[in-house]
Amino acid sequence: MKTPSTLLLCHHGTAGAKRAEALAYELAVAGTTTLVHCLVVPTLWAGMQGDDWLNNASTRDAFGDYLENMLENDAKRELAAVAAGCAERGIAYRAVMRYGEPAETVLAVATEVGADLIVIGPARAKGESGLRSRLELETLVRGLSCPLLVAPRR
Repeated sequence: MKTPSTLLLCHHGTAGAKRAEALAYELAVAGTTTLVHCLVVPTLWAGMQGDDWLNNASTRDAFGDYLENMLENDAKRELAAVAAGCAERGIAYRAVMRYGEPAETVLAVATEVGADLIVIGPARAKGESGLRSRLELETLVRGLSCPLLVAPRR
């Protein structure tokens, strides 16, 4: 495989994303590859207001603020961890954080940064904990203009 000059790593902190991160580090070459870390906050979070159990507007607003802060802090933590991993290896790093539908957002970012390889993690294994936000793989694959590499589960 040709050494990628711009490797797009889709990473949001799950176990599968960490496998993709490890694979991206193996493929990246210091001084040659720029690793672009794409973190997508899925649109499914937009509807999380607790309307089913919160009973007034101020409580809903406070919950919404709490949720936004939690998502932002989680994202910052993930971005910092990948940035540190790149710095340790001498790999150029750039972060892109977006809100949207994952597949469409990854396609847009890949075009924007001129990615020549995209690395993603495997689908979440049955029984693995965490949110099941799905990347529409068919949408992603149909729109690609560069290779896609899915990290193995191991």
